[in-house]
Amino acid sequence: MSTSSLGTIAITGASSGIGATYADRFAARGHGLVLIARRGDVLDALAARLRAAYGVAVRVVVADLTDPAALAAVEADLASDAGLTHLVNNAGVASVLPVAAMTPDQITAMVAINVTAPARLARAVIGGFKARGQGTLINLSSVVAVGPEILNGVYSGSKAFMLALSQSLRQELAGTGVHVQAVLPGATATDIWQTGGGDLSALPPDAVMSVDDLVDAALTGLDRGEFITIPPLAEEAEWTAYETARQAMLPNLSRREPAARYR
Repeated sequence: MSTSSLGTIAITGASSGIGATYADRFAARGHGLVLIARRGDVLDALAARLRAAYGVAVRVVVADLTDPAALAAVEADLASDAGLTHLVNNAGVASVLPVAAMTPDQITAMVAINVTAPARLARAVIGGFKARGQGTLINLSSVVAVGPEILNGVYSGSKAFMLALSQSLRQELAGTGVHVQAVLPGATATDIWQTGGGDLSALPPDAVMSVDDLVDAALTGLDRGEFITIPPLAEEAEWTAYETARQAMLPNLSRREPAARYR
């Protein structure tokens, strides 16, 4: 168990990119850390650097979250950590391939890491959060959750799942002291593009955010108590209008008779 007077932050996909930057920022704030990823040597190096720089407790958990046994072990670990105050569900993979060009194994692996793992880890921690009357769940979604045409449909669908999970959990956990934040990045300069078969250099430079700016903006949104944080969206009113229209439609989505246009 890693302890800190400010509580402990568990971060999946912590070895590089967004996850490693979250680790740095939370360590700078004085939080203890549980760093979860597959690459033990990289995690160990990051943990050593953060301990030296910030004097915080850092625990490393080497796990492949697509492996059912490893995922179950991480669930048990986090559920038993009474000092845990935050979970950052960040681990994920992307693809720019057309769905028809993906192999069945690629689809299965993407769903395992982008959908199954974050849902199960969220379930594992929220019981303790509720019992302690406080806790924060940060889910990394994407702008493709609302613009699925932009990228691969399985990837976009997995990020839409993260948004939907966050929306439902926000309602489920209302009044419990547990805060949920969904972060929707746009294109961000991480190695997820290369591993997903993409080429960041093919995008307009002004369309790609740095990892530092993305995480700093996300944390500003967290500090403001935001539920939805979309760092690249300049006009907050655009999201408000989108969400207002969605909420207005909800009461009309389940009725005994088909709409008149279908009769």
